[in-house]
Amino acid sequence: MKLSTDQLRELLPDLFEFRLLEELAQAGEFRTLDSGTALIRPGEFIRSVPIVLSGTIKVLRPDTEGREALLYYLGSHDSCAMSLTCCVGRRASEVAAVAEERTTVLLVPAEQVDNWLCQYPTWKAFIFRTYQRRFENLLETVDSVIFHQLDQRLLEYLRKKTAAAGSHTLLITHEEIARELATSREVVSRLLKQLEKNGRVALTRNKITYYGGAM
Repeated sequence: MKLSTDQLRELLPDLFEFRLLEELAQAGEFRTLDSGTALIRPGEFIRSVPIVLSGTIKVLRPDTEGREALLYYLGSHDSCAMSLTCCVGRRASEVAAVAEERTTVLLVPAEQVDNWLCQYPTWKAFIFRTYQRRFENLLETVDSVIFHQLDQRLLEYLRKKTAAAGSHTLLITHEEIARELATSREVVSRLLKQLEKNGRVALTRNKITYYGGAM
């Protein structure tokens, strides 16, 4: 599905110059993703780069045993640095990108990523800003793994996930959290029970309400 230049101007206000919006309208593909839909799978060659128009996408790094670690979230007006890197390097993806909720994206053909860098200053700024944000996200992840205990990582995970969702209540299982934190369900359940005891969360079946704070 295609979007008009005027529609893109409303969805991406003050982000790109008008001529680039015209090219995005011509070359880009609009797509709606239901919650849980995979946009990028490990091992796939990337043929288009997503720009998130609405909703949230989580980017995950799988290991050889099928476990997944959460790298970062993409929100409105974000793009995926990993997919950009794969496009430029003509390499297969090493990450998965999955819609966290109903999400709309504009898919930009891979061949245009390089072409527009020299043509449009706003595109160049957008690409550099994308790399900067994702680099900062990855530094936070590395810091969390190296310097923080799992209880702190769980709190940070809940903080980021509720912020991305725009809600204090998450519809999620302990198993899903364990996969994204690369640990076991039993450990996550034990830590969540401790958080509930301390008044930081409320737990019901497949639902967590996060109140913030530290353990």
